[in-house]
Amino acid sequence: MRHPISLALLALCVAACGSEIEAPAGADPVPQEQGAEDQSLAALAMREAEEREAQQSQGIRELGWEELMPEGEEERLAQLYQQQMQMLYSGAPIAEGSAGDQAIQIGTFNTVAELNGVRVRIPGYTVPFEFGADAKITEFLLVPYFGACLHAPPPPPNQTLFVMTDDPITMRDLAQAVWIEGTLYTQTQESELADAAYTLELESIEIYEY
Repeated sequence: MRHPISLALLALCVAACGSEIEAPAGADPVPQEQGAEDQSLAALAMREAEEREAQQSQGIRELGWEELMPEGEEERLAQLYQQQMQMLYSGAPIAEGSAGDQAIQIGTFNTVAELNGVRVRIPGYTVPFEFGADAKITEFLLVPYFGACLHAPPPPPNQTLFVMTDDPITMRDLAQAVWIEGTLYTQTQESELADAAYTLELESIEIYEY
C-alpha cells in the first residue's frame, strides 16, 4: 500500500513536469477503489483520534464496561452464575411463575469509587421504561448487550446504568445502540426492569455508528 502523502507528492510532480511516470517493473498497480478505501480508513482513524483528543481536553473519559467492575468482581460473578446453574439443574421441579422460573438479575452493587463524579463517554443499548411514537423519555437504562432486560436476563447491577436527563428525548427504537456522555455517580437506583449500581446524568446522546 502506498502512503497517501507519497501519492500526493507524486501527483504534484506529474502536474509540474507535464510528463508521465511509469510504475517500476514488476510493481503491482494499486486499484483506484483500494486507494480510495485506504484514504477513507485513514480519514476515519484521524477523525477518531481528534475526537478522543477533544474529549480529553474537555475532561471526558471514555469507558469500557469492564471498567465499571471493581477488582475481583469477575471472579465473584462467575461463582454466582455457577451457584445459579447448580440450583437450576439440581433435578428439583421448577414451578411456573416461581422465582426459579424468572430471569433473575445476578451480581452485586460493588462499584469503582474513583468513577464517582467523573464525566464519561460509554457505548451501550437503551432500555426505556416506556416507549411510543410520542413518548418523551427522561429516564432509561443503558446496558452492554442487545436485548438485556427485554428478551434476555438483566446484566449485573454494576453493569447497568440508570440514565437521567432534564431534557426529554425521543427514542427511535426500543433498544438502540448509542454513545452517551454525562457525569457518572456510584448511586444505586431500583426499577421493575433491573437495578443499577451506577447513575448517570446525561449531557448528550448519539447513535452508535458501526
